[in-house]
Amino acid sequence: MKVCFVGTGSIGKRHIRNLYQLFSDVEIHIIRNTTKHLDEEISSIVKKIMYSTREVCEEYDAIFITNPTYMHYSTLKELYKYSKNFFVEKPVFDKLDYDLSMFNEKKNIYVACPLRYTQIIQKAKTILQKEKIISIRSICSSYLPDWRKNVDYRTIYSAHKSEGGGVCIDLIHEWDYLTYLFGFPDKVFCLNGQYSDLEIDSEDIAVYIAAYKDKLLELHLDYVGRQPVRLMDVISNQNNWKFDILNGTILKNSTIIEKYDEKPNDKYIKEIKYFIENVMLGENTNNINNSLNVMRVSMGMEKK
Repeated sequence: MKVCFVGTGSIGKRHIRNLYQLFSDVEIHIIRNTTKHLDEEISSIVKKIMYSTREVCEEYDAIFITNPTYMHYSTLKELYKYSKNFFVEKPVFDKLDYDLSMFNEKKNIYVACPLRYTQIIQKAKTILQKEKIISIRSICSSYLPDWRKNVDYRTIYSAHKSEGGGVCIDLIHEWDYLTYLFGFPDKVFCLNGQYSDLEIDSEDIAVYIAAYKDKLLELHLDYVGRQPVRLMDVISNQNNWKFDILNGTILKNSTIIEKYDEKPNDKYIKEIKYFIENVMLGENTNNINNSLNVMRVSMGMEKK
């Protein structure tokens, strides 16, 4: 198996390590936009290094697009003829008005959705299918300057609206797991803006209200919470549920009933395994159309 990675930032390196751990006979090529030193672990895994998509001259079993969000569309378009299978990091694109006519159903374009692969979200799906849900309240809060050690937060794409930054799109994983669990809402309202002292030009807080035919959903996203929080509270006609995604606990009516001891990397390993063993054979649980509908909801719009 021969694959190519476009982008070797933190998430690209994680996927390279995981892929090599799962399939040690894989031949990995990479495309970087910098000549800065590549750490020895990644260098020892990679067979070929390129510095532009124009250097690509061969077909790959799969291409992983892990560069900044605003580059995803142009990268996919430029490399589309070189593979039948594409793994695109979420968010899929930085905006909705790109021409998608060239992306046909004969090729597999999978968009990352790692929270679906956590034990807690899988358990939530099983539990909540059996209850009449009337209300969901979810939050994802963390402090942007703490995201990457020894990296100035002002230089990363999250800080810049033009590069796909801002909590509405950058923290799209919340909407991904919410639509995975409950489907797409009929109506969505979103208030967002840049309210903190962070030196960024993207929105740092967003609050959503979404309406389904039989339930309401609230979602809060921010870049400013000093204490990381990732929670989902669910009220049904039968019970109150709390799913603490960061700590791996499930509470039923204030009593802990499940505790998962997952490592942060476990979900990424499961996702890479699913991509290689399922998506490349034609099964795709998060194709480009679904991911764009999630993106529409994250921007306060209804799905098409």
